Amino acid sequence: MLRVRRGSPASFRSAVRGSERRARATPLVLSGGIRKRRRTAGGASGVADGIADLVERVLGVEPPLGISAWDGSSHGPPGNPRVLLRSRRALRHLLYRPGELGLARAFVTGDLDVRGDLTEALRRCRALARREGVTVPRFGPGHLWGLVRDFAVLGALGPRPDPPGSEARPTGRLHSRRRDSQVIAHHYDLGNEFYGLLLDPRMAYSCGYWPDDGTERTLAAAQEAKLDLICRKLGLDSGTRLLDVGCGWGSLLLYAAQHYGVSATGVTLSTQQADHVRRRAHELGLAELVEVRRCDYRELAVPDSGEYDAVASVEMGEHVGSANYPDFVATLHRMLRPGGRLLLQQMSRGDSAPGGGAFIESYIAPDMNMVPIGATLWKLERAGFEVRDVQAMREHYVYTVRAWLRTLLDRWDEVIALAGTEQARVWWLYLAGGGLAFEENRMGVHQILGVRPHEDGSIDDGTLALPEVRR
Repeated sequence: MLRVRRGSPASFRSAVRGSERRARATPLVLSGGIRKRRRTAGGASGVADGIADLVERVLGVEPPLGISAWDGSSHGPPGNPRVLLRSRRALRHLLYRPGELGLARAFVTGDLDVRGDLTEALRRCRALARREGVTVPRFGPGHLWGLVRDFAVLGALGPRPDPPGSEARPTGRLHSRRRDSQVIAHHYDLGNEFYGLLLDPRMAYSCGYWPDDGTERTLAAAQEAKLDLICRKLGLDSGTRLLDVGCGWGSLLLYAAQHYGVSATGVTLSTQQADHVRRRAHELGLAELVEVRRCDYRELAVPDSGEYDAVASVEMGEHVGSANYPDFVATLHRMLRPGGRLLLQQMSRGDSAPGGGAFIESYIAPDMNMVPIGATLWKLERAGFEVRDVQAMREHYVYTVRAWLRTLLDRWDEVIALAGTEQARVWWLYLAGGGLAFEENRMGVHQILGVRPHEDGSIDDGTLALPEVRR
């Protein structure tokens, strides 16, 4: 049995370094906190049974999925989905970082895998957590040493695994321009080929619109319906000056210029996005109508104030940070002429995990901050906007993310060739978990239409009639 002195980091590291040698030299005999009630056909307990016992003891529930382990042992009924622990490193990730981040690291590296439908596996875990009130406990010194003992019994102790190379490590002050540029590059500069494979032909990387009008829609049609809905809400027309803050690959800019004749300006921090927009504008003969600036929204020039008839920002506000959000919406207000309209499409979340959780914050969108829809509306009103309409689109994001996930899995080998195995697994977990979060109403998304009134409170078109919206 592993013997260490409690409370000493040095003794903990020493014990971990020596434990792997002991594990290789000692047969697997479950003792201490892991019960002995499960046995393999040969009479010795297998790793999968030991892991199941550990889960039950720590969380107080039976594992919701079957388990297969690196020693060939299995626990639970056959069938999928089930968890596959390919190596001891899967448990080491959890020992050194218990909870969501440790699980994510094990999955991204492939040390932990899921056989079958990943979304269904996550759904079962979430259902059990809700039903039984399961939460990851806070590990004090006593719990830590108990885990060390249990992991030693399983032969799973060893050095701390290196974090996956795909994990983001931004530096600098939170939401400084330099740090924000690093964060954007981490996620959006994976390559235009990668996003071109995953997204629709217009490369709209945001929630599509799937009207319930009896028409079967592809992802491409749903994204076009979303773009047209935004244009109609903004009242765009030939000669309208449109500003898109956080324009992505220019889907709205190009659509609005092509179908509504607007003069469109986009802002992005991503070099690859800006290059794509310029190339597509030239190919479509829209170079005179479409301009893209690679800059921070905070760099929008004061002389441009009031220059635009319409301003849009589609799923960019989540990335500016709570401290900077008042300045962000003040900038949108300043760039809009009196009487002009704002369309803000933005994800929302309650006070729990406003950044989306440890996995999202480490691999997808570091420093992201989502708030309840009411908080966003309050900040818009404080900035001087009159909120005229709010449309919830949560269910539409379920359909959108499922479409992206189908493409990812259908074209898995191509994804790996473009982005590598680690990034492919990051996106698999991201889309499976993200779609489930919208399905279960743990995240939402809304289109908010606002107007900047004239000084006397009037707006240009009286009642500001809205286009017909099919839910």
